[in-house]
Amino acid sequence: MSWLTDPNLWLSFLTLTILEVVLGVDNLIFISILSGKLPVDQQSRARRLGLALAVVTRVLLLLSLSWVMHLDRPFWSGEILGLTIEPSGKDIVLLVGGLFLIYKSTREIHEKFEPSGTTDTTSRVVPIFSHVVVQILLLDIVFSLDSVITAVGMANQVGVMIAAVIAALLVMIQSADAISRMVERHPTIKMLALAFLILIGTMLVAQGFHQPISKGYIYFAMAFSAGVETLNIRLRKRHSADSVGSTPTHPVP
Repeated sequence: MSWLTDPNLWLSFLTLTILEVVLGVDNLIFISILSGKLPVDQQSRARRLGLALAVVTRVLLLLSLSWVMHLDRPFWSGEILGLTIEPSGKDIVLLVGGLFLIYKSTREIHEKFEPSGTTDTTSRVVPIFSHVVVQILLLDIVFSLDSVITAVGMANQVGVMIAAVIAALLVMIQSADAISRMVERHPTIKMLALAFLILIGTMLVAQGFHQPISKGYIYFAMAFSAGVETLNIRLRKRHSADSVGSTPTHPVP
């Protein structure tokens, strides 16, 4: 029980928990957008199931660290057009996951401008729900791999890493419904979120080709854009309230 009084372990736990929450925001946004396609009574269940799957995926990866570390090792080496190619398992996962994220986000944006006009029926509820859960699980695997590799680099004890991952996911589960309502209520935030998911997908593809892009720049841009959009939303609300208050009333003859 000496770990209870070890300040270094607690510092690692708190730092890693905060970092996991930050890294999990993009995963949570994607889950919110996908679950928004479901009937209202199934959306919350899909979000919580998706985040629960993320917890399970991260814990399983942390419990198999030796296998995760082997993913960094190239399984083939050669030259194509004079360029040395050394793909690894991690590269393949990041590349496929990034392309899938770009595809899904682009398709969501396209549907906003070109709605299909179809309506959900009772017979389509079950296949749609299962389809959404499968997509969430696929993206959970990609985001979990990146999250676990980050955790391994920051903490040396598996117990601390698992505790931080679970704590971060519990925070996201508690805030999932509120974030989803905000994204659905404000179309501009949803469009901004989709645009940044494309950017994150591009970052994953770049990492798959060994061309890393600093996450700090991307998350700073996300935070800055979200702050500007928050100001825009408040400004629109004020203009709407002013226009309602200034509407002239005419006496009824």
